[in-house]
Amino acid sequence: MRVYLPCTLPGLARALAAGELGPGPMAGFAVTPALVEWYVSGDTEELEYVALMEAARGSLRMLAADKADGFDAPARRVVVAAEVPDTAVLVSPDLNDRGRVRVLESVPMANLAAVHIDDLPAQEDVSAALSALSSADDGDDDAQFIVDGADAHELLWYATQEIPDLLT
Repeated sequence: MRVYLPCTLPGLARALAAGELGPGPMAGFAVTPALVEWYVSGDTEELEYVALMEAARGSLRMLAADKADGFDAPARRVVVAAEVPDTAVLVSPDLNDRGRVRVLESVPMANLAAVHIDDLPAQEDVSAALSALSSADDGDDDAQFIVDGADAHELLWYATQEIPDLLT
């Protein structure tokens, strides 16, 4: 199963050093039956894009948590696309959690299919989204507009062999 795993640049560096992304369980997003049911008219590519964007929002939350802990990571969302055995993926039974999965074990670097990362110009909007995230969660429409502004930036696609270069 193709799974989209939220990450950060420091997290990606740790995965490269360890030879695997993990440990499990990890939150991820995939084309699940609930996502297919919700997005009735979409083809597989469109559904995978929805899962990718949900993972990008998860990456934003990881960056916010790092920031709250005083850890300064670059304000760039990172999503790792990986091929994970179906037996290692737990699909949420809650239809409101469309696309959400749990990857139960570490994912070897050999199972990564691609990495998606914000380009450098996105950092300003991602930083603003990080600052507005808490207020958006509390229902502030203006803050939600700022958070949604990060989604206006497409994540760039990189092959797995490019990961070392991305981290330098």
